[in-house]
Amino acid sequence: VQLQASGGGAVQAGGSLRLSCVGSRSTFSSYGLGWFRQAPGKEREFVAAISWSGGRTYYGDHEKDRFTISRVNAKNTVYLQLNSLKPEDTAVYYCAATTYGCSINGCPVKVYDYDYWGQGTQVTVSS
Repeated sequence: VQLQASGGGAVQAGGSLRLSCVGSRSTFSSYGLGWFRQAPGKEREFVAAISWSGGRTYYGDHEKDRFTISRVNAKNTVYLQLNSLKPEDTAVYYCAATTYGCSINGCPVKVYDYDYWGQGTQVTVSS
């Protein structure tokens, strides 16, 4: 599946953005989806994930109160709503797809759990 992320931009601290990621295949709804981010000089880190049905979501520790992941399978799209943005949220944000499922204990959080990646969209937050 090919993924195309968009929606990034430059905002001031406290602002909001909604990232979108569109998948190319009709089987999009069979994949779990995640968002990761990578700041300059840092490793790619997990942000949020959602199950194939949208019934389960999972967040990194720093994001659960400010970010919301959702999906609309009819549109082959996954979203990441970013609220109360901070300068430390500045990074390239990537969407990714996995064949691994979510459980009551959570969703896949490792980079190597995901098979397909979008090209990334830049989010820059100024103070």
